[in-house]
Amino acid sequence: MISKDKAFYITTAIDYPSSAPHLGHAYEKICADCIARWKRLQGYDVFFLTGTDEHGLKIQRAAKKAKKSPQEFVDEMSKKFKNLCKVLNISNDRFIRTTEKVHGKVAQAILEKVNKKGDIYKGEYEGLYCIDCETFYLEKDSLNLECPTHKKPLEKVREESYFFKMSKYEKQIIEHIKKNKNFILPKHKQAEILNRLKDGLKDLSVSRTPLKWGIPVPFNKKHTIYVWFDALINYLSGIDYKTKTFEKYWPADIHLIGKDILWHHTVIWGSMLSSAGIKLPKTVLVHGFINLKGEKLSKAAGRIINPIKLVETYGADALRYYILKDIVFGEDGDFSEEGLKERNNELADKLGNLVSRLEGLAKKAGEIKKTTPDKRLIGKLKLKEIEKKLDNYELDKALHLIIEFVDECNKYIQEKKVWQLKGKELNKALYTIADSLRVASILLHPFIPEASEEILNRLKEKKISLERTKFGLLGSIKIKKSDVLFKKVK
Repeated sequence: MISKDKAFYITTAIDYPSSAPHLGHAYEKICADCIARWKRLQGYDVFFLTGTDEHGLKIQRAAKKAKKSPQEFVDEMSKKFKNLCKVLNISNDRFIRTTEKVHGKVAQAILEKVNKKGDIYKGEYEGLYCIDCETFYLEKDSLNLECPTHKKPLEKVREESYFFKMSKYEKQIIEHIKKNKNFILPKHKQAEILNRLKDGLKDLSVSRTPLKWGIPVPFNKKHTIYVWFDALINYLSGIDYKTKTFEKYWPADIHLIGKDILWHHTVIWGSMLSSAGIKLPKTVLVHGFINLKGEKLSKAAGRIINPIKLVETYGADALRYYILKDIVFGEDGDFSEEGLKERNNELADKLGNLVSRLEGLAKKAGEIKKTTPDKRLIGKLKLKEIEKKLDNYELDKALHLIIEFVDECNKYIQEKKVWQLKGKELNKALYTIADSLRVASILLHPFIPEASEEILNRLKEKKISLERTKFGLLGSIKIKKSDVLFKKVK
């Protein structure tokens, strides 16, 4: 049994299913999946959570427009997000929906706990609200009374509300950020939050009265729980709060999120957990946006790229490879289909070509007998550097280093003129190439799992773990000529 210190809990932000998923949703899941698979390679017992955030005014309005009940609407939309996970080969352990009864009970229990602490009071809220991000804004934070994220007019709201004494936790949150240097990553994002906290922390409205599509406030059923207070609790309900599963995995090792919801996941969530007497997550890891011609992908703005169609054309591995290699993790990146085509063809020319050449040479040679691999090639793998990059979540840099080694394998074939070798010299060269391909494919598993598993299956490698990245572990083998791994596109 794996101990608690070998447990690793990673989450994505849960998606708001007001319309079909776009490439931005795919990007976050792909990055989280890459990290989850890497931790599994290292021997961690990983729990990977994703899902959908299904309450709120925007859902209520979208359902009405579609002439469906909110429940019918989210049932239909949630399936699209589940399908996205399947299509992208995402290895999540659970897909949570905030309309599940178990989540509703946990959300109510946490609000009740915060209330008993004396941190909830009734008042009246008057302010500016964005329907698209379900967030309240101060006038000073909204230029021309527009949402800073969605660039749409904010709605003036005035209603009875329950408030959470978030201001009470201002100093506690500041101290936590300063003491825990990995709480917010990349580190420059810490300064952003600390700078915003200089303005002081205000109490948070945590209930709505006009909104019926939500979880009822347990101590006043006329109110529903504010969607963000409800949604953040999925990280607890998703691992069965107050059970052995929760005790094993909490606090979360990583909340992987977009930069637009950093405040919610550090200050609001941190204050909620502090009030409820629950440990804060270890790291809130922030990724950038995927842009289209410099503008953020957005359902609200109509800038949408359908990831399902991209996978149908190029395959999941090609899309994953492009996204993970071309976008510097933590920064924004611009999407172009030309870039995706180039990376698809790069996979064909580099990894696909290496597999084909090995299979062609091995078929002529017959059985490749186990021997000591050639140090001149295996010494080219920068394994420690790759591990360090992945542990620091520099996904793009790690992938570049692995592909550099694939390049070295192709170069080795050319320089050795393997097709001209015979006897023991040929056997040693082929074994070295095959064993190097095996190691490279294990390291590529977090990035392109489908191709990785196919190659390892052809090489009769049954275990995908970091322990198996030692050279010389490949047994004697007969390699057959198989189908091309990647098809080039024009």
